Amino acid sequence: METLTKERNKKSKKIPVRGMMDNVMEQFESAANHIKLHPNIKKILSITNNEIIVNFPVKMDNGEVEIFTGYRVQHNNALGPYKGGLRYHPTVDIDAARALAMWMTWKTSLAGLPYGGGKGGIKLDPSKYSQGELERITRRFTFALADNIGPEHDIPAPDVNTNSQTMAWMADTYMSTRPPAERTANQHVVTGKPAGSGGLEGRDRATGYGVYLSIKFWAEKNNESLIDKRFIVQGFGNVGYWAAHFLEKDGAKMVAVQDAFGSIRKAEGINVENLLSYSKTNKDSVVGYPEAFDLDNEKFFATECDICIPAALGNQITKDNAPVIKATLIAEGANGPTNVEGEKILLEKGITIIPDILCNSGGVVGSYFEWLQNRNGELWQLDEVMAKLHKKLKESFEKVYEYAKCESIDMRTAAYCIAIERIEKAYVQRGIFP
Repeated sequence: METLTKERNKKSKKIPVRGMMDNVMEQFESAANHIKLHPNIKKILSITNNEIIVNFPVKMDNGEVEIFTGYRVQHNNALGPYKGGLRYHPTVDIDAARALAMWMTWKTSLAGLPYGGGKGGIKLDPSKYSQGELERITRRFTFALADNIGPEHDIPAPDVNTNSQTMAWMADTYMSTRPPAERTANQHVVTGKPAGSGGLEGRDRATGYGVYLSIKFWAEKNNESLIDKRFIVQGFGNVGYWAAHFLEKDGAKMVAVQDAFGSIRKAEGINVENLLSYSKTNKDSVVGYPEAFDLDNEKFFATECDICIPAALGNQITKDNAPVIKATLIAEGANGPTNVEGEKILLEKGITIIPDILCNSGGVVGSYFEWLQNRNGELWQLDEVMAKLHKKLKESFEKVYEYAKCESIDMRTAAYCIAIERIEKAYVQRGIFP
């Protein structure tokens, strides 16, 4: 019989990122072969346009100077400016940035946005730095990138361990580097800003809301109710929390949560808002939550549930843990949480996967709305934003679901096919310079 324990697992999970580029390339190859993508266009889409690596010094609170390495990979801009997040994490490297930038190209294309794909970040553990140090790091990174980003060229956004405050620092620094007459016209150089500084109402919940909507649309297609559906969430940050928040409102039950410090479970359901309140007082960790039981990290994916939401980092579902997954639906809140070997096992088991480029696209759609709002000098209300998100995401889901059904393929391949075909059409119509 389970009991609440006093000993909590304080060890951080080791999250692998190596091989992400291998995963995205194999997924690309599968879709490209299915649609018989023209070999010349396949060559173009197989490589990145630009890869920027910057090393920059920042003075720490103690007066010492530390050197940081930052990355920005710009994959493709056939459909419009590069678009994608910046993350602060020890696992950030050029391989991860390449894979994530390529995923962003497919994601923006699938959503029908006038964007290409980019991604990047800084290799660091933000928990080891003060707020003042993080501000100086962010501003110095922005200064180093200034000639490679811009509101009509490359538009960063928040990602893992970055937030609206990070984007506010970036926007202010970038605008300060422009001539005085151009500064206010460059506010949309980044998205995900605070609502009071040009940000979009509801941008904080857009990604998680999109994950929730994808699950809801899938349930409707299968004539199922979300009431009493059991779900597990890996990663209780912005995406995981908001997805859980909306699912709980529809009657679903969160039965297990895992973060970087450990895992908890409760078969009767964990109250989402209570857990959020607890985590805010516990260094953003769910470990030690008194209303749930400890769970070994290795047993998290084996939890009895209907829906699994990996909303942490990449390569979390692999050939090692895919066989024990009990869910009938995987809703990918993170980018690349399922590797190729793990996905093959899941599909063989008859488990449906709503792929990342569809499932978590609410964030980039929300970013597009913010970009438009800034560009046009408008202010959109929350209910208007949520309605627009619902409409846009439903259109994307319908396209992918019907394509997969018509072609008898999985939803990831269908999503890739739709995304790549749109880019191929742009190249065919415009031609290749010179």
